[in-house]
Amino acid sequence: MAETATTRRSRITPEREAELYEAVLDLLQEVGYDSLTMDAVAARTRSSKATLYRQWGGKAELVARAIGHHKPASLAEVDTGSLRGDFQAMAQRQDDCQMEQDSALMRVLGTAAHTNPELMTALREWLIEPELAEMRRTVQRAIDRGEVRADNPAIEYMMHMLIGAFAARTLIDEQPPTQAFVSSYIDAVVIPALSA
Repeated sequence: MAETATTRRSRITPEREAELYEAVLDLLQEVGYDSLTMDAVAARTRSSKATLYRQWGGKAELVARAIGHHKPASLAEVDTGSLRGDFQAMAQRQDDCQMEQDSALMRVLGTAAHTNPELMTALREWLIEPELAEMRRTVQRAIDRGEVRADNPAIEYMMHMLIGAFAARTLIDEQPPTQAFVSSYIDAVVIPALSA
């Protein structure tokens, strides 16, 4: 399957791919997932629908891959020597404006994913599973350093804690997530839970 995806992508330059992804994200913010169409993406990017389907198979994969492309540098590339340092570096990967945009996208996609199994599958494949794998590697390094016990039950809820804080910030505080908020949440909640 990976070879097929690589073969499909090889016909578009990385610059053109990035341009297409930006257009998809713009349309997603403008009209939401349900109203986003491949026709609209084709028109916005001056592409043919056939090219879009050949490269991405459909709207769900295109949207998930656009969000993945927009995601900041991989957490797996961060190794500060401590779990707190790694998580704080994660909090600094995006500025406040990017966090606000991502929070808005999460709300749009969260709602759409509950009623669209194809989108949920694409999000799991292209975003959720890779993020979970990165988090597991980060925590494994902390276990290897002796910072976290391997049997700590909070490990299984780490991603829930981080995503929950990010998503709930707007709902509870009526404010977008910020670097300062995420950083303080990491110190107040995540690190104590994992260090217990």
